[in-house]
Amino acid sequence: MAAITASMVGELRAKTDAPMMECKKALTEAEGNMEKAEELLRIKLGNKAGKASSRITAEGVVAAYVDGTTGGLIEINCETDFVSKNDSFLFFANKAAELVAKSNPADIAALGALPYEQDGFGPTLEDVRKGLIGKIGENMTFRRFKRFASGAKLASYLHGTRIGVLVEYEGDDVAAKDVAMHIAAMKPVALSTADVSNELIEKERAVAAGKAEEDRKTAEAAGKPAQSAEIVTKRVEGAVQKFLKEVSLYNQAFVKNDKQTVEAMLKGANTQVKGFTMFIVGEGIEKKVDDFAAEVAAQVAAAKGQA
Repeated sequence: MAAITASMVGELRAKTDAPMMECKKALTEAEGNMEKAEELLRIKLGNKAGKASSRITAEGVVAAYVDGTTGGLIEINCETDFVSKNDSFLFFANKAAELVAKSNPADIAALGALPYEQDGFGPTLEDVRKGLIGKIGENMTFRRFKRFASGAKLASYLHGTRIGVLVEYEGDDVAAKDVAMHIAAMKPVALSTADVSNELIEKERAVAAGKAEEDRKTAEAAGKPAQSAEIVTKRVEGAVQKFLKEVSLYNQAFVKNDKQTVEAMLKGANTQVKGFTMFIVGEGIEKKVDDFAAEVAAQVAAAKGQA
């Protein structure tokens, strides 16, 4: 009879979300056959054995690793804030960031295939991820990562575990660290106004045009003369230029001294920022919002239907 290992139990737990002991029983009955054990659990537990991988992972951590001019930044997601504080999960995230820097994986699949063992799981990072899902009881996913190896110096800043920034620079270390902290606080989208994407610019232009149209309607309803097309155009373009200054790093007021821009601070410190990357946990992920009242109503309705 095949030996039932902890990693096998963890893998089945990750696939089915069934309790650990039920997974072990199913594997024992199936003599170690994973597919047969999964089938046995679904027959026995029905919907209770729904896959954890279908659950939304909008919480998690950002981890960074820097070794000289080489670095890695990664976001790993989980389902709840509670698990994002779990020691095994945090250790796993930090090691994943180190693997990004040292091994230069091409994508998420290549990252998962890298050799790694933790908490009795392995031999790859993906195997450890699956094992931790079973051990902790929540889905976990690698969302995104970036490796840095351009030859520029690197400064990192983590705001807790929810915001991570890596800055590529030449010059003063303190100034670069201050810029990394500034980025986490002010969240610029580009180095300069010229680097802001056309998509963002057009979106802001559309917002400004919509605001101008609303103002025109309000003035018309009040019997006031509407602004000329030329004035409206100037207002829209003025709003766009204001937006560009607000979201470009160089033009933002420096958080430690709002009397000067970041560009002026860097110039004074004889420092040049080559680029930066910022990850914010769960950014852009639609979180599940539980409607408790609706859930109770549904359970009551189901109970009446069974009566």
